[in-house]
This record gives sequence, C-alpha cells and structure tokens, in this order.
Amino acid sequence: MIIVGVIAFCVVLAVLAFVVPRLSRHPQNGAQRTLGLGSRAGSKAPGPLGRWLSKPFRSSSRAVGRSGSAGRRARGHLPF
Repeated sequence: MIIVGVIAFCVVLAVLAFVVPRLSRHPQNGAQRTLGLGSRAGSKAPGPLGRWLSKPFRSSSRAVGRSGSAGRRARGHLPF
C-alpha cells in the first residue's frame, strides 16, 4: 500500500514540477523530510535489521527527489 502511495506521489510531483517548477520544491522537500524521519527511525534497529528497515524509506526519498528534478529538467528543455 505504501509503495502505491509513493508512486502516486512521484507522478503528482513530476507533473507539478513540470507545470509550476517553483511551487514543486516545497512538497518535494516535505516528502523527503518525512521519508528521512522513517529512515532514521528504522536505522536505529540493531545490525542488519536497521539497514533493512531503513532501505525502503531511503529509496522512496531518492525516487521523490528524482521525479521532482526530472519534471523541472523536462520543463527546462521546452523551446518556449
């Protein structure tokens, strides 16, 4: 269920970044901050369990960052 939510948010963020690049920064930073909290909380578990618990949050945060930057980059390639 969380995977579907992250994918949906990435799509919405990419469209938002393409349409209004400046307004997409705040939602992107908020999502990355929230996912960072989950990653830090998961990493407090001992040993390999901490890495396993924090990995989904790290990769989701990276996906959110990439989708926002991809939308802004695509907007920059437009001829107008």
